[in-house]
Amino acid sequence: MHALCPRPFRQIHTLTTTLTHTWLRSLIRSGGEQLPTPFRRVPVQQRSARRLARILDACAELLDETGYEELSTRAVAGRAGVPIGSVYRFFPNKRAMAEALARRNLDAYADLITARLAAPDAVVGWRAAMDVVIDEYLAMKRTVPGFALVEFTVPAPPADRRANHDVADRLLALLAAPLGLDAADERLRTAFLVGVETADALLQLAFRTDPGGDTAIVTECKELLRAYLARYLD
Repeated sequence: MHALCPRPFRQIHTLTTTLTHTWLRSLIRSGGEQLPTPFRRVPVQQRSARRLARILDACAELLDETGYEELSTRAVAGRAGVPIGSVYRFFPNKRAMAEALARRNLDAYADLITARLAAPDAVVGWRAAMDVVIDEYLAMKRTVPGFALVEFTVPAPPADRRANHDVADRLLALLAAPLGLDAADERLRTAFLVGVETADALLQLAFRTDPGGDTAIVTECKELLRAYLARYLD
């Protein structure tokens, strides 16, 4: 497949499922160091890890069906087929569940980008890499359950004002080696933050204009990022 083509649904669904289990295994190995603060405990056995995955999958499905306001821990437990106590074992409330889902989304997004850039037919250069960043976001937005509402932060007050800072730093860190960048360069950190904030606003506009993502606005978003980042990456 050409390196810049978004993944079809079946492929991204399979890969996202694989990444979920990779994420859980990394949590087990880390002893919980990678956990978001509201996460009560890390699974220490594969059975617990699978139960946690079911809970997060159920949370994502219900977000698509009912929205965040109607989401409840009891509904998630019912959809996941687990006792309500199993949900509270990991999460104190629905916000903590959504935060864990947002963290899983960011980890999956980063791993998808890394896989695309490491592919044998990947196009070299920062412009191609930026297209991959946008294309993988669009693919997840269109196909991954719950992603339309919970991308990388919770869609409810209090807002996480650091969410796009975290996304920008994560993108710079994973692109630094393949593009020969210094991830500690403060000018680059600021440039990536401005790029993420700009792309976030434009892509939200694209999906408000067309539920599938207005292609003309997406194209303009890519052009704007290329023009802006050329000052730092050329």
